[in-house]
Amino acid sequence: MIKSYEEKEVSYKNESNLHLDRMVNATLGQMTRGVSPMTISYAFTDWWTHLAKSPGKQKELIDDARSKYYDLMSYAAHCAIDPKHEHCVEPRESDKRFAAPEWQSWPFNIISQAYLLHEQWLKAATSGVRGVSQHHLDIVSFTTRQVFDMFSPSNYLLTNPELIKTTVSTGGANLTKGFQNLMEDIERNYRGLPPVGAEKFEVGKVVAITPGKVVFRNHIMELIQYSPQTKTVHPEPILIVPAWIMKYYILDLSRENSLVKYLVEQGYTVFIVSWRNLTPKDRDVRMKDYREDGLMASLETIRTICNGNEIHAVGYCLGGTLLAMGAAHMARDNINYLKSITLLAAQVDFEEAGELTLFIDESQVSFLEDIMWEQGVLDSKQLSGAFQMLRSNDLIWSHMVRNYLLGEREGMFDLMAWNADATRLPYKMHSQYLRQLFLDNDLAEGRYPVGDRPIALSDINRPIFCVATTQDHISPWKSVYKMHLLTNSELTFLLTNGGHNAGIISIQNHGKRQYQLRTKPHDAHYTDPDQWIAETPVKEGSWWPEWVKWLDEHSSPEVDPPVMGKSLMDAPGSYVLEK
Repeated sequence: MIKSYEEKEVSYKNESNLHLDRMVNATLGQMTRGVSPMTISYAFTDWWTHLAKSPGKQKELIDDARSKYYDLMSYAAHCAIDPKHEHCVEPRESDKRFAAPEWQSWPFNIISQAYLLHEQWLKAATSGVRGVSQHHLDIVSFTTRQVFDMFSPSNYLLTNPELIKTTVSTGGANLTKGFQNLMEDIERNYRGLPPVGAEKFEVGKVVAITPGKVVFRNHIMELIQYSPQTKTVHPEPILIVPAWIMKYYILDLSRENSLVKYLVEQGYTVFIVSWRNLTPKDRDVRMKDYREDGLMASLETIRTICNGNEIHAVGYCLGGTLLAMGAAHMARDNINYLKSITLLAAQVDFEEAGELTLFIDESQVSFLEDIMWEQGVLDSKQLSGAFQMLRSNDLIWSHMVRNYLLGEREGMFDLMAWNADATRLPYKMHSQYLRQLFLDNDLAEGRYPVGDRPIALSDINRPIFCVATTQDHISPWKSVYKMHLLTNSELTFLLTNGGHNAGIISIQNHGKRQYQLRTKPHDAHYTDPDQWIAETPVKEGSWWPEWVKWLDEHSSPEVDPPVMGKSLMDAPGSYVLEK
C-alpha cells in the first residue's frame, strides 16, 4: 500500500508548535521573496569550506585574476592608440548589454571589459570546486550571477554611455519621464492594476474571441466548446488542457496567433479547459482534484457530446504533466478515452528541470509550504518574481533601464498582456506538486499514486506528439526529451525555436520560425538528445501545420459536426475573468 501524501508530512506532538514554526517561516518568507535563507546558507557554506581547503583551486583563481588584470591593462594601453582594438573578452551571444557602438569608446570600453572579465572570474570561482555537491554549486553560481548582474555598468546612468547620450540630447527629459513611469508603476502595483497598456487587450473582446460556449463547469474549471468553422469535421475532438499556473487564453490570443482558431479552421471540434483562479478559501484543492474534476470530468463531458468518440488530448506545460498522469492512469485501468496525446512544453521527469530546480530541496519546499499555509495560495506576484529571476538581465534590469532611465515605455502586445494576467496556486496542490514531482520525481520513477496503486508512464499505449522549445527556461527541451525513455508508444518529437510561450504560439507568418521533427516507432532504439539534434534536419516555418498533419493521420474521415453541448454562457466564460 502506498502511503498517502498526508502520511509523509512531519508530525509534531503539539500542533501549536508546528503552527508557531510555520508562522515564523512565513514571516521570514515575506522578506526573502519566498527563497529559503537556509538553502542559500547551506550552499555557500559547502562551497566556501571546500574552496578554503583547496589551495590548488585558490592558486588557479589567483593566477586567473592576475592574468585577467594584465589582459585588461594591455587592452587599455592599446585602446589609447586604437580605440577599436580587439576586445580581451566577448560577452555571451545572448548578452546584448554592451552591443551599442557607444560602448566602444573610452572609458566605457574599459568599464565593460573589466565587468565581463570579473564576471568570467566569478564563474570560475563558483564552479569546479571538488567535493561540493553539484546542487550547491549551481545555487552558488546562480545567486552570485544574480547579485553581480545588479552591478552591471549598463544599469547606471554614469557608467552607461547610451543613457548619458540620451540624457544630454533630451536635456534630462528622459529622467523626468522615467521618474513619472516609476511613480505610475508603483501606484499600479499598490492598487493591483495590470501594467500600462494591458487594459487594451480586454479578454473576450480583443483576446480570447474565438466563438464558443461554456458547456460544463464545476468548482475548479469551465469547459469551452468552440463553434465549428468548417462544414465537416474529424469525428475525434480535441481537448486542450492548459496549466492552471496561467490563463487558458494563451492558446486563444489575437486572431492571427490563436492556436484554437487555427485548429477549428482545420476541421476539428475543439474543447479547452478554463481553470478557475482559486482563492485562499480553496487552499485544500489537490492534484487529485485537478485530475478528477478537471481532466477526467472534461473527457467524460466531451464523450457525451461527441457520441463516445475517442479524443485527441493536448496538454500544455503543467497541463501536459496532468495529461500524462491521466493517460497512464487510463491505460492502467483500461479506460479508452484517448485517441492520441500531445504534450506542449510539458515535463514528466523533473530530475533535470532547469534552473527552476535550483532551490528545490527539502528546506526550500518546507519554507514554501509554510508561506502557502499562511496565505492559502502561492500568490501570482511570488510566481512571476521567481520566473523573472531566471532571466534577470532581460526581464528585470533591462526593463528598469528602459522604463526609468531612458524614459521609454515598452510597447504592450497581446502575449505581454496575457503574461500580466497571472493566477494563484492552492496550498495543498502546489505542495504536492513540489514534493511528489520536483523533489521526489515520483511520476517518472513509477511511485506516483492514483487510487491505491502507482501509475507508470510506460503503460501509455497511444501515439504521442511531443513539442519542446530551444530557449525554454521552465521546461528545458532536454528534460522534455526524456519522454523517449519513459514510454514505449510511438513518439513524434518536435523541437522549435523560441521560449516556453512564444515557441508554442508559432504564428503562421512569422519569418524566423524553424523546427526539427522526427518520429520514433514504438520498437525503435533510443537516440540521445545531442545525436537527435545533430542528425535531424531543420525546417523553416511554423510547426502548427506539421502537427495538424500528424493529427489528420491519426483521425478518421470527416463527418458532420457534432451538436454543440448545452450552453451555460458564451466563451470565454466567467472563470477567466476572475482576478
